Amino acid sequence: MPEVSTDELDERQVQLLAEMCILIDENDRRIGAETKKNCHLNENIERGLLHRAFSVFLFNTENKLLLQQRSDAKITFPGCFTNTCCSHPLNNPRELEENNAIGVRRAAQRRLKAELGIPMEEVSPEEINYLTRIHYKAQSDGIWGEHEIDYILFVKKNVTLNPDPNEIKSYCYVSKEELEELLEKAARGEIKITPWFQIIAETFLFRWWDNLNHLNQFVDHEKIHRM
Repeated sequence: MPEVSTDELDERQVQLLAEMCILIDENDRRIGAETKKNCHLNENIERGLLHRAFSVFLFNTENKLLLQQRSDAKITFPGCFTNTCCSHPLNNPRELEENNAIGVRRAAQRRLKAELGIPMEEVSPEEINYLTRIHYKAQSDGIWGEHEIDYILFVKKNVTLNPDPNEIKSYCYVSKEELEELLEKAARGEIKITPWFQIIAETFLFRWWDNLNHLNQFVDHEKIHRM
């Protein structure tokens, strides 16, 4: 694996680079484990390194979507606006369990607490709905990037927020119209959004949003959408 200096990076975010992500093949079959650092180096991504991830879309009872702006300390896509929470299940028994994606849903519960301060008891794994998977690749800069099969997870619940400033710079709930305005701002270069959020917003998100109480029609655990 290439040697990349992390001296200039945020100390807490560097510590997280030691976490062990789940390596997978293009069909989401587990083939091993690797550090978060090695999973996010473009040099390894170009050689085909692929890991399992998730994206949470949390809506309140007014059907508004919780967005976050990633902190400037983040190593990939700092300062970018994105969906509620995006992270990785870890290579441990609780989060490796694949039956009905329970391991991924447990990981989502863990990260909703870590990033947004949402108490674990407020969002149980059973309240996190697994819709489908998306496979995408994107560079953050010359060194760091993403190459993931991303589990799309929906939650509809009012929650208590206490975000960690090392993870999150700002957050807001948006209506569909407000998100459309945000996407237009991003298109004009006034703000930045993460590539996975842009892909999902441009393809599936608004159709899903229109049917928040009828999401079963969109559940597809067989297909992996290649973006």
